[in-house]
Amino acid sequence: MQFCMVPYNLLQTKAAYLDTGAWSNKAIKEAKIFGEVDVVASSKDTTYSYIPKDYKVPSDADYFHITTNNTIYGTEIKEDMDCAVNLVADMSSDIFSRPIDTKPFGLIYAGAQKNMGPAGVCMVIVRDDLLARCPEDIPTMLRYSTYAAKNSMFNTPPCFAIYTVQLVLKWLEETIGGLDKMVALNQKKAGLLYDYMGQSDYYRATADDDSRSLMNVTFRLPSEKLEAAFVAAALENGLGGLKGHRSVGGCRASIYNPTPLAAVEALVDFMKEFARKNG
Repeated sequence: MQFCMVPYNLLQTKAAYLDTGAWSNKAIKEAKIFGEVDVVASSKDTTYSYIPKDYKVPSDADYFHITTNNTIYGTEIKEDMDCAVNLVADMSSDIFSRPIDTKPFGLIYAGAQKNMGPAGVCMVIVRDDLLARCPEDIPTMLRYSTYAAKNSMFNTPPCFAIYTVQLVLKWLEETIGGLDKMVALNQKKAGLLYDYMGQSDYYRATADDDSRSLMNVTFRLPSEKLEAAFVAAALENGLGGLKGHRSVGGCRASIYNPTPLAAVEALVDFMKEFARKNG
């Protein structure tokens, strides 16, 4: 829904988008319904294995849209971005995985279902001056100003899902110790996997070094047959969810905030043993 709400509320003449994978593609498709879209750069040429760097955002764009983490391809924008136009970010799959400076952003949206809570809840942070730009002649439930004016309770909200989000945020703050501690743990988890694969000639990370995600570690084995055997054997050893997305194949370890370090250590141990037996 946010893919269409962003342009419905903010696109007046032209919007700029960065194409880094499947989810940015979906956002671009929806935005084109409402007006002109300038795709300033894309990493499609290498199956989205990197985050584009050398591009220019048109100064007359109403906003510039980025997807910070790309779950299917294992890439992530981890550094703060300096942008001369309103910066809009889809942070659905890496929100609360690290500290962020919200000042450069005009709008941030994030589905809850990765690091924040159960599916069905979406968080939107929007700057006041952009709220003032929301047209009055669009459907009430698709207007950001509707929710801001009613403290997100224009209609009955999903109370239990929101309560669960509160518990997750309480865990992040009181048990983990805040986002500085969370990012350190996430870096350690991802580092274990990437470092091992860097030393191995059996597993190959698919994302470029400087674009690799802390949330989704994507990798390949020497053959698709071995990948299928790897996924099946891992499941037998209590390690599930390692099959890559159907659109790209391969393998993927999604190590979101709740994944403990011990789980990643167990995965690396399994990878070593599988390579020893099948190499």
